[in-house]
Amino acid sequence: MRGATHAKWAAGAAAVALAVTACGGGSSGSGGGDSSAVLSSSWGDPQNPLEPANTNEVQGGKVLDMIFRGLKRYDPKTGAAKDMLAEKIDTTDSQNFTVTVKSGWKFSNGEAVTAKSFVDAWNYGASLKNNQKNAYFFGYIEGYDKVHPETGKQTADTLSGLKVTGGQTFTVKLTQKFSTFPDTLGYAAFDPLPAAFFSDHAAWIKKPVGNGPYTVQSYTKGSKMSLRKWDGYPGTDKAQNGGVDLKVYTDNNTAYTDLMAGNLDLVDDVPAAQLKNVKNDLGDRYLNTPAGIIQTLAFPFYDPAWNKSGSEKVRKGLSMAINRKQITDTIFQKTRTPATDWTSPVLGTKGGFQDGLCGSSCEYNPSEAKKLVQEGGGLPGGQVKISYNADTGSHKEWVDAVCNSINNALGNDKACVGNPVGTFADFRSQITQKKMSGPFRAGWQMDYPLIQNFLQPLYYTNASSNDGHWSDKDFDKFVDQANAETDTAKAISLFQSAEKVVRDNMAAIPLWYQNGSAGWSDRLSNVALNPFSVPVYNEIKVG
Repeated sequence: MRGATHAKWAAGAAAVALAVTACGGGSSGSGGGDSSAVLSSSWGDPQNPLEPANTNEVQGGKVLDMIFRGLKRYDPKTGAAKDMLAEKIDTTDSQNFTVTVKSGWKFSNGEAVTAKSFVDAWNYGASLKNNQKNAYFFGYIEGYDKVHPETGKQTADTLSGLKVTGGQTFTVKLTQKFSTFPDTLGYAAFDPLPAAFFSDHAAWIKKPVGNGPYTVQSYTKGSKMSLRKWDGYPGTDKAQNGGVDLKVYTDNNTAYTDLMAGNLDLVDDVPAAQLKNVKNDLGDRYLNTPAGIIQTLAFPFYDPAWNKSGSEKVRKGLSMAINRKQITDTIFQKTRTPATDWTSPVLGTKGGFQDGLCGSSCEYNPSEAKKLVQEGGGLPGGQVKISYNADTGSHKEWVDAVCNSINNALGNDKACVGNPVGTFADFRSQITQKKMSGPFRAGWQMDYPLIQNFLQPLYYTNASSNDGHWSDKDFDKFVDQANAETDTAKAISLFQSAEKVVRDNMAAIPLWYQNGSAGWSDRLSNVALNPFSVPVYNEIKVG
């Protein structure tokens, strides 16, 4: 899933990594389509209102990618960071940057996109009082410690490192050299905001206004968000359809049934129960492609039961009690691959992927699993409850399978049970409120393909997506050293050292690497998933 990223090196390597793994999409049909026709797609309610700096999960991220464009955009085929609203970004020392924003861009309400649109948005996102989940993204801009202090009240409302110097220009001063800072600017947290966001925030939240190829027509929580093509969009990536109705489903199987019945056009996460039928059902209207996604089990380290001496043995024992191959073969019909590290194969070995890093701790071994759990003091409370959201992602099937595997390995049919939470939004709220008492589902979808993105946001002390609140000084030290390193190979090596700390502590249990999948109706053509497994909605043709 999405999260804060501070890669300070080799963001440009993203395109290389993805070119090697050929992360792409698929399509069917070749007609021109009806540019006014609207398609329907399965969706889940986002956790938070669609403020760019407050969205770090997939469902909200899908919408932001449709209604906003930033200084950079990650290429939907390669993942490379390419200029979008950036005319140019200049620097002589990799610490002070001058940004020139292209003229002629507007928000859908007619307001011009200016340098101030970005500076105001970034200041809002960084401010402690606004409590934005992606505030962490602005941490390297000078003055962040004043607007978002770790303790106490903020002593400034704006980042001293941001200055508007002209209608279309602004400067950014960082606290240290950061040569690839421009390549991070395609992330949603850096999107511009119109003056209307600040002058009537409540109205904007109800109906967000952006500068992307689509506008929000209406949204009924728990039911549907309707987006429509913005005819005045000035970008080259104009919508090839008339709009998208994102329909909320609490069960992916229901979405698939609606697809087969002709009541839905696109399912962008084929449910596990249908994987054995999908090729016969849809033929070439189905795709399954590699993506930068890993599924893990996270732990609530704020609960002393999971953070005491010896608890790492319990976590390793649970990991060894999970028969990953059997589950990925039977539940996911081999559309998942058992994980052997905490990143993703899309990185490639040059990008830091360490196949087999987890070693025996990720290999099914019932006798050793039982032994380790006992040596670690047994299961906290005598039972583990794996929490997951029940509305999307076919999580019940695999959680039940994981629990069955654990129960069989430990010789106790009550050792593990699933704990479904009704909706994704409720599930995320319980996590952010530190209400988890046992392991919980923690999928991670990369922001761009760098080893840093799989480690720092999830395991660095107090990082924005460190939902389990794990903390380790050695891990933090290696990450800090990697971020200060300008040599790509050395930086990757340091991040790999940090990942070994994660392994030794079993900070989370890696389960499997995930592909992106989609199935669609015969009304659609030119369907593809980007390297982050999200449909490229603006390129889909209808009719």
